[in-house]
Amino acid sequence: MDLKNTDEFLQYILAAVESNKLELPTLPEVALSVRQAINSQNASDAEIARIIAQDPGLAARLLQIANSPLFRARQKIDNLQTAITRLGRNTVRTLIISLAMNQLFKPKQIVLEQYFHEIWKQSVNVSAVARALALRCGHLDKEQAMLAGLLHQIGKLPILTLAERFPELAQDKAVLDGHLRNLHTVIGKLVLEKWDMPQALVSVASEYLDFKRDSGPQADYVDLVQIAFVESELLRSPQLALEIADMPAFRKLGLDSEIEVLEIEGVAESVQECEQILL
Repeated sequence: MDLKNTDEFLQYILAAVESNKLELPTLPEVALSVRQAINSQNASDAEIARIIAQDPGLAARLLQIANSPLFRARQKIDNLQTAITRLGRNTVRTLIISLAMNQLFKPKQIVLEQYFHEIWKQSVNVSAVARALALRCGHLDKEQAMLAGLLHQIGKLPILTLAERFPELAQDKAVLDGHLRNLHTVIGKLVLEKWDMPQALVSVASEYLDFKRDSGPQADYVDLVQIAFVESELLRSPQLALEIADMPAFRKLGLDSEIEVLEIEGVAESVQECEQILL
């Protein structure tokens, strides 16, 4: 099998996943336990706090976020149970998954470290902008928008995992770049379905590059991520401006494709605050 061929590489991944020869990325156990406890609606705030405390790093980050300008707490929060009560369970669930995401972007080979770093850096930027844009949409949750941004390129991780296994891929930048560009949306859908993520987030990973997509009159999380993504890409790919000139997402949010999102009042500040907690 020629793993440098895009179609054959994709078929190899799909077959390997089906036969359990390739494990897709999994969220850390604490993040899964928190999600399960909150979804069950039976756990108390104290029980959820005990689960989070099993990972001191995540616990410390959650407290830091609860006291950050992003949430503008009136009084200092110094324990997890108070943080859960103040932030709300849905927000805590989303934040814990978002914080745990960083643990997935850890390469085993130095040759791929730059790939992981750039993907995570862009994901954080897209996440921060998507969250800021969600504040313009009363029907969308800003923390869910943040998570959507972090997840939009999750499909690249299994590709890089295989590149670590097959040196001929890791050492051929043109081929690896092509696989990452052409296949990550298909694989991202697979990953998020395995994680049992809401369909709204699965759609983000699989459809965010469809710039002609129009899901209806109201903006959804794909629209937010699309705008955030093209904002981050325009400096590197100026020709993208032609592809996104009539992108429905801009119309739904009442934006002009020629105006930089960061120039909108309050957006740059919100983005900076969000990036500070994720990077």
